[in-house]
Amino acid sequence: MVIGLIDYGMGNLRSVLNALDRLGVAGRVVGEGDQLAGVDKALLPGVGAFGDGMRELRERGFTEALPAYVADGRPLLGICLGMQLLGTVSHEHGEHSGLDLIPGVVRQIETDPTLRIPHVGWNELAVERPSRLLDGLDDPPMFYFVHSYELKPDDPAALTGTTDYGRPLTATVEHGTAYGVQFHPEKSQRCGLRVLENFLAL
Repeated sequence: MVIGLIDYGMGNLRSVLNALDRLGVAGRVVGEGDQLAGVDKALLPGVGAFGDGMRELRERGFTEALPAYVADGRPLLGICLGMQLLGTVSHEHGEHSGLDLIPGVVRQIETDPTLRIPHVGWNELAVERPSRLLDGLDDPPMFYFVHSYELKPDDPAALTGTTDYGRPLTATVEHGTAYGVQFHPEKSQRCGLRVLENFLAL
């Protein structure tokens, strides 16, 4: 099984590779869209702004290759910004089209004005509907978040998990073979490793 780690210049690849290594799995860094041909499962990590991320994906040929990859029935996991890029459109610093693999809109977090944005730190995950990605987690499952925006899927069934930060925020989504987690599994210790393990077992 070949695990592809998509490199578009905006992901903390080393941390994700280290997490995969702890699971006994070697990840292959994929820097161009056409390199996805030999990949069985792919991870799309990301840190930064949505518009910049889409520009970098476009320049490397991923905006065409990733939809084709998912249409072929192969699993893709978006992490943090990578999850947001799976949406249809983002309103971060203007309006930007996304990959449209999980139809929905990315908007700035709206919550209790006394709470700090970005949402940073450990927070509990509430499982909203069964998902193989979320099997076997601790009770309660805790994950590490860093984000100012959230993906709101068009289809309520695509929302599999939330985290409470003044109100429920989108934490995990899935549609077909496209999956997304807003938290950083590679920084979330045992629960994060379990999510990655579940993804690899899909």
